[in-house]
Amino acid sequence: MFVVNRPLQVVFRSCAFLVACLIGAQSARAVEFEAPVVSRVDLELRIGEETIDVIHRGDLLTVLKEDGDNVLILTFNGKRGLVDRVNVANLAESVEVYDELLKEFPSEARYYTLRASAWWARGDEIAALGDYDMAIEKGYKEAHAYSSRGMFHAAIGNYDKAISDYTTAIEIDPADESFHINRAAVYMSQNRFDDAINDYNSALEIAPEKASSLQQRAVARKLAGRLQEAVADFTEALKVDPNHVPALMGRGFLHYQSGRHEKAIEDFSAVISLNPKAADAWNNRGYNRQQSGDFAKALADYDEALKLAPEYVLALTNKSWLLSTCPDEKIRHGKHAIEAATKACELTEFKDIGGLKALAAAFAEDGQFEKAIGWQEKAVELAPDAQKDGELKLLEQYRDQKPMRLADNG
Repeated sequence: MFVVNRPLQVVFRSCAFLVACLIGAQSARAVEFEAPVVSRVDLELRIGEETIDVIHRGDLLTVLKEDGDNVLILTFNGKRGLVDRVNVANLAESVEVYDELLKEFPSEARYYTLRASAWWARGDEIAALGDYDMAIEKGYKEAHAYSSRGMFHAAIGNYDKAISDYTTAIEIDPADESFHINRAAVYMSQNRFDDAINDYNSALEIAPEKASSLQQRAVARKLAGRLQEAVADFTEALKVDPNHVPALMGRGFLHYQSGRHEKAIEDFSAVISLNPKAADAWNNRGYNRQQSGDFAKALADYDEALKLAPEYVLALTNKSWLLSTCPDEKIRHGKHAIEAATKACELTEFKDIGGLKALAAAFAEDGQFEKAIGWQEKAVELAPDAQKDGELKLLEQYRDQKPMRLADNG
């Protein structure tokens, strides 16, 4: 995950101003901001005759609310005001604003960094990268310029160049934890988990009680095989922020992997309490309930996941598997299992071995062993070598007219 650097505010003097209506001087907090806009003209924010803040052409402004022809904005200095919509441009539409500014101020390298943001908003990473190259070439050596260019390099897969830029940013400003986190993210993409952990360590030395950094280090430790340390990091993140959903999901999955199904159920239940529409949490809790032998509640969780996400392949497969193979005959239902598995296979174009196995098991439960054999044969074809013997054993079971049960699968 990349940490987005705060935008650079560029200030130049100008003679003429348009007047914008000031709303308040306090900073906005706990507001879900919309995409930023760019000032097309120079503006003043005033209370009566008093100028409270000055907005320059090309400045990035945070949008708090749009209301018809007016936009409620927040300036870099934390002042709120209403501006006419015609006086601001959406970030993706602001390239021309910066083109004009660069014609007037060709040596002002910071405008290249701002135009890069506009290119990025348009989805043109190459143009954005070119503008950061130009800014740095013209002498703009701020740490965030290297970090931002590193982000663009990472986005297009230039990982070594991204690491080089993040390293330069860290050398310039080692106290900014976002640079360490950004470099760690690139190390993660290269499976260099120990290097990523070292960067997360540095970030946490700078900002010790940051749940997101603890959660990200937990993921790195998990992927490095340091599972107990990963659980400890997830737990520490939840001490900092008990409602941190990624930490709950991550710890729940590690509990599942370690066979601690009741603890996994607790974590996924906490996620559901925080976000009842989290289909993956319903599915994960259902699977852990299934592993704990609570089959009825497991089925209910799969159904809820599928209400929220009707094309959720894993939940469809899990539901079908439970309906086909559950030791409790009151839960089993061959036809419903066939429906769920068929939909899962259709969504994956019949190329997923898990869906094919579920479909074979569903037909076996319904007594249609010829179809079960046919689908299991396709599963055998797709199975990796290490799994093939088990799939062949299951195929023989269907040829013997025996449906599968969960106990048969270990």
